[in-house]
Amino acid sequence: MAKGKSSLNNLRLNQTLKIEEERMKAKAEYKPPYIITPAIVNLIAQISEAVGRMTVLADSSKSLRLRRINRIRTIQGSLAIEGNTLNEEQITAILEGRRVIAPPREILEVRNAIAAYEYFEKWRPDIEADLLEAHRIMMASLIDEAGSYRKSGVGVMAGDRVIHMAPPADRIPMLMGDLFKWLTASVEHPLITSSVFHYEFEFLHPFADGNGRMGRLWQTLILTRWNHMFANIPVESLVHEHQSEYYQALEDSTNRNDSAPFIGFMLKMILDAVATTAPQVAPQVTPQVKRLLGVIFGEMRREELQKALDLQDRKSFSERYLKPALQDGLIEMTITDKPNSRLQKYRLTKKGLNLLKAT
Repeated sequence: MAKGKSSLNNLRLNQTLKIEEERMKAKAEYKPPYIITPAIVNLIAQISEAVGRMTVLADSSKSLRLRRINRIRTIQGSLAIEGNTLNEEQITAILEGRRVIAPPREILEVRNAIAAYEYFEKWRPDIEADLLEAHRIMMASLIDEAGSYRKSGVGVMAGDRVIHMAPPADRIPMLMGDLFKWLTASVEHPLITSSVFHYEFEFLHPFADGNGRMGRLWQTLILTRWNHMFANIPVESLVHEHQSEYYQALEDSTNRNDSAPFIGFMLKMILDAVATTAPQVAPQVTPQVKRLLGVIFGEMRREELQKALDLQDRKSFSERYLKPALQDGLIEMTITDKPNSRLQKYRLTKKGLNLLKAT
């Protein structure tokens, strides 16, 4: 009997030791440092409300063209941050298989990004192998280590100044593994989780090149698993417009060992992107103006617009299509100080994009 009690006590002791071991292990698990401020909470509430309205109003059968426009804006914005000079019109041409005169590397970057976004909805944000596959496609023929973590040290430069020295290459597999474990287990709101992952990813700089575009891509992927609308919201376009603030938020977060500055910045960009992408009440416009808006991709010359609309009469096109669209703020000139320039082109405004969504 005493022997039985002893065995039972030993079993209980072993179970207790196992539980304590698991608790100690849990305490040692990686958790990125960040503080959720009242401003962050307020931004999350605003974004959630805006996304809710957008989801209710969106009609996927009417938004296919707008999704295509937003995807082009996303690619252009993300690559422009990395120095790519191609505009939306050129990216549209590449997407359509038309010839574009531009540096070969920049054309390849666009083609790779287009290919990557074709697979976008098949990837899972919590699968590390999917991240590596995405990098392989995004950086194919651009670097030798496409699809693999870097094998050497790397620093982030601002001019001649090193603003961040990333962890040693031999630690990257372990650190990225920890980051994915945290992502899988996180119970935070996806808006926070995605922003924290984005910051930590840029801090680690796990690849020899392409870290910026991959970090932004993966944040969008995480958000898309929360709400599918984010697959077509061009957050990267707004980040490009606030590029210096983007880098400053990264630097501030690193200096403070707290990614709250970066979280706050990204949430502001997301809120603005949702607000400008959300369908609005359609203004009263003529069928001619609606037709004009429907053929504009990127930046187009007058002759290209007339050809797309199959119109021969220059005066009729100007009076019935072009001028009303300009007056209503649905399109804009690319050379505003020289309206009659022979290089003049026209593009959709945010108001014009919203009208396409609502009609």
